[in-house]
Amino acid sequence: MSETTAPATSTSAAPTGTVVAESATARGRRARLALKGLQILLALFYVIASALPKLVAHSLAVESFDEIGWGSAGMYTIGLLELAGGIALLIPVLASVAAVSLSALMVGAFITQVTVFDGEYAATPLILIVPLALIAWARRGRTVELVRLLRRRS
Repeated sequence: MSETTAPATSTSAAPTGTVVAESATARGRRARLALKGLQILLALFYVIASALPKLVAHSLAVESFDEIGWGSAGMYTIGLLELAGGIALLIPVLASVAAVSLSALMVGAFITQVTVFDGEYAATPLILIVPLALIAWARRGRTVELVRLLRRRS
């Protein structure tokens, strides 16, 4: 629904049968703002609520990673990945890649929750995958632009 086709009897400036981006409409602007708000909210979540406790070695994070058997190296690694992903969600050309990467991290978190912690909080990573998938899909065009730019430079 991000694009519409101008009808044959249209009196608009667009030629008949051409694709007109919906982003020019008020609805498209609201959708872009909502998506940007979602990106900011998720970025704040990953940076503050998820990465920060790991990077400052909060006692609950240390305990969890010791129970998993990954220790402080695993905790700091996951914390850095979440921090990088949260920041990258705010960079337009990286948002799609960040969302896919964080989704992969959430799949690992889900598996860990089910196997190590008996599924106590297994729903949380699954819930986070939904908005991440939306961001990855909606922002995929920027990633294509980045890939084309990188190919031209090499």
